[in-house]
Amino acid sequence: MIMKRQTLTIDATGESIGRMAVTIALALRGKHRPNYQPNQDLGDFVVVKNIEKAKFTGKKLEQKKYKHHTSYSGGLRSVPMKKLFAENPHEVLKKAVWGMLPKNKLRAEQIKRLKCQ
Repeated sequence: MIMKRQTLTIDATGESIGRMAVTIALALRGKHRPNYQPNQDLGDFVVVKNIEKAKFTGKKLEQKKYKHHTSYSGGLRSVPMKKLFAENPHEVLKKAVWGMLPKNKLRAEQIKRLKCQ
């Protein structure tokens, strides 16, 4: 069965990052299609524009930190959301969507279809 992927374009102006990430994750997985199957990658391409103009609710911008470990002793690193959003706003959205996709082999393929402009 040949499946034709469509392109969904989202304008992020004034939209909340988390609510937008839910819509994007559902489109990347293909849950909006009538022939959805959880073990197949049937999702669409998603293009997000004006991510710099997205909004945050509450004090997330000041309080949230992204953490990762370097695999060395004492190697826990953290970056505040405010700094990451100032440097690369696309990465904040990508991390939000990444956490909403299923934790299996399909996730890496699905996140590749997310494009930010």
